[in-house]
Amino acid sequence: MTVRVRKAVKTGTLLAWSLAGTSRVRWQALMKGGTAIVLVFVSAFVVSSPEVTPDEVVTATVVQGNVPRLGLDFNAQRRAVLDNHVARTEQLAAEVTAGRAARPRLVIWPENASDIDPLTNRDAADRLDRAARSIGAPILVGTVLQGEPGTSINSAMVWDPTDGPGQQHIKRQLVPFGEYLPLRSIVRAVSSYADAAGNFIAGNGNGVVDLNGVHIAVATCYEVAFDDLVTESVKAGATVIAVPTNNATFGRTEMTFQQLAMSRVRAVEHGRSVLIAATSGVSAIITPTGVVRQQSEIFTAQALTDEIAVRSDLTLATRVGSIPELALSAIVLSLATSALFRGMYRVRRGERTRT
Repeated sequence: MTVRVRKAVKTGTLLAWSLAGTSRVRWQALMKGGTAIVLVFVSAFVVSSPEVTPDEVVTATVVQGNVPRLGLDFNAQRRAVLDNHVARTEQLAAEVTAGRAARPRLVIWPENASDIDPLTNRDAADRLDRAARSIGAPILVGTVLQGEPGTSINSAMVWDPTDGPGQQHIKRQLVPFGEYLPLRSIVRAVSSYADAAGNFIAGNGNGVVDLNGVHIAVATCYEVAFDDLVTESVKAGATVIAVPTNNATFGRTEMTFQQLAMSRVRAVEHGRSVLIAATSGVSAIITPTGVVRQQSEIFTAQALTDEIAVRSDLTLATRVGSIPELALSAIVLSLATSALFRGMYRVRRGERTRT
């Protein structure tokens, strides 16, 4: 029995005793306690990812170039952000050439690393070419592309040192009131601030790109919070999960650490290595068992390099998807409804007795 399952049983047992009460053990309380043990045990079993031999081990790097300053206006300095990431990548390349660092097969840049569209701006494309050639590997670059007139695309694009732009993941789950404005026409009629909101167009792919022969599940920032998106990517063949993210606008709040915690859950849930690349932190390299191998400081320029496991096996959690969540929710709802009706019945019976 694994440590995780033993802890689950212990937690369920304690929950059972608390539900049973301190006076006398009743049948209904025991049923609730037994149900609690089963729920916790099943949840731990479904989510846990067994230790297996990886398909291969590769060297991966996440680049955190940092931003010029905090706040919502950092995008006005998008050229400086791009230059920061190019510079930090070239610094890593120099360390590789000098033998002080291993050459990575996978290189991940953050969301918004290039807010200048490299498909329409030759200057930005030249810088991406320079960065990729210096490190000798394709880079997954977070960039903002021009869409149809008045629209934008949040893209994580593979940039090859020889061929330039390649496969891309277009962010599917956009942030309301940030990347798009719900009911824009109505809001525009009552507020002059409506046009300040983004007008991004969501993608509709499966979230998987081929980066130097490795299938990467791309969960751009906010997307890592959505079970179905990451599950779809892993079922589609992804063997590593990447989370390119931009946390600069959240300053020194807890948001970036919450995202780190979510990414650790995804690692365990799907049995995949997770690579978080943030513009300003926290960037991290996480094992398939949820262990943080390396973690950056916030608002610093860093490049984290480590060997990671590439795995194609599917965990039980990946196979069953949201079925356990729906089943557990139904059980909890039925228990709560039953308790509510029993309480209402007792109140009414007490009122009849008094009259």
